[in-house]
Amino acid sequence: MSTSATTRLNDVDLEAVAGLAGKIQQQPGVADTSWSARVSWKGGFRSEAQIREFGPITSDEPAQLGGTDTGPNPVEQLLAALGNCLAVGYAANASAAGIEIRDLSIELEGELDLHTFLGLAPGGNAGYDNISVRVRIDCDAPAAALEALHDRVVGTSPVGHTLARAVPLKIELDHS
Repeated sequence: MSTSATTRLNDVDLEAVAGLAGKIQQQPGVADTSWSARVSWKGGFRSEAQIREFGPITSDEPAQLGGTDTGPNPVEQLLAALGNCLAVGYAANASAAGIEIRDLSIELEGELDLHTFLGLAPGGNAGYDNISVRVRIDCDAPAAALEALHDRVVGTSPVGHTLARAVPLKIELDHS
């Protein structure tokens, strides 16, 4: 395990994470957060998402779906969001457990039937029918510690939890 004077492991600032957890224990309302994004249509199937002060995130459809393939499509971005969330969970929880990660990769795949999206099966499921995830982690931790880490990450993933349960979704139309 390699740490520095700022108590970093796996490039995670352990003091910052512990400080936030301590603050939330003292003031539970601090845990209630709100996140947002703004998406602007750019023509065709192209759009850009603006999140905080970061540069725009481009979205498009592949050519076989009528797009110009200038960026990942929304369902690919959903898989990436889950993979990124899991990566954060592994880094945070491994670091808290004193496990040094040499390498971590997460492969995600989802099956989606385009019938409903294309209007060929009204009322059907336009979303993923299933999502499969394979996590590869290279570290010296014993198998039992890795299983506990995996269970903790899966059990605390905000994106994983969002995808695994019904979430109230309200989509309003504001037109001029």
